[in-house]
Amino acid sequence: MSLKKRYFKTKPVSRVTFRLSKKAAPNAEKVFLVGDFNGWDARSTPMRRLKNGDFTVSVDLPAGREYHFRYLIDDSAWENDWEADRYSPSPYPGAENSVVVV
Repeated sequence: MSLKKRYFKTKPVSRVTFRLSKKAAPNAEKVFLVGDFNGWDARSTPMRRLKNGDFTVSVDLPAGREYHFRYLIDDSAWENDWEADRYSPSPYPGAENSVVVV
């Protein structure tokens, strides 16, 4: 997994590419990126499966903030990004959210 950030010169926005590795979700049929930037909507940001089995999606996020997110695998399992900038407690007991800082 990895997060790639590309900042625009003309506006205060970063294009963040989220990537969930096949190793983290070896049997996944579908993965969605879910976070505060999309209202924690489990359907609004589907990820695309690559030929190597990884899943990826790019999202433009306003710079100067941090965003909490997780990956939803096959509508049933939640996974954090193993290379997130940091982690933050989730409102759900025993869970953490991944955090990306842009």
